[in-house]
Amino acid sequence: MSYEDRDTYGMYKSYGKGPGPRLMGADTLIGEDVYSHKDEDLGDIKEIMLDMNSGKVAYAVLAFGGVMGMGGKLFAVPWNALKLDTENKRFILSVDKERLDSAPGFNKDDWPDMADPTWQNRIQSYYGTKSYTEPYGESGKEPKDTPDIPYDETPYTESQTGNYDSRRTR
Repeated sequence: MSYEDRDTYGMYKSYGKGPGPRLMGADTLIGEDVYSHKDEDLGDIKEIMLDMNSGKVAYAVLAFGGVMGMGGKLFAVPWNALKLDTENKRFILSVDKERLDSAPGFNKDDWPDMADPTWQNRIQSYYGTKSYTEPYGESGKEPKDTPDIPYDETPYTESQTGNYDSRRTR
């Protein structure tokens, strides 16, 4: 099921007139599929974790493994490691199944302290991303995303067509 199917308020019905996909409701992203850069199904997003001090999205909690949604591990995937594939209406994570299977994970009854800097560094290092608390790029500014630049040319999205890497250009 894609975010368009979970759009109870109709914000994605008329692409280009509503907020999506530049701005998207967090509730519509819960349950969104995540695929590898090799087109492997890696699971789906179960939660989106917000840093309440900065207002930034820190992590997506990804469920992977198990049978029929039971017994799988949860993984905190840095938000900046995910790319929205607007063509296929899913996220792309540049990690294959084998690497994700050995990623630091947790179970639903034993969540880590995601605010712990040591834990954050471990996760960021594993996925090869910068911390969400660090400024973007050389200039310290977030990637430019304005109405003058087509959405497909911003660092937030990636099409399935062509060669791509799910990590943002820094």
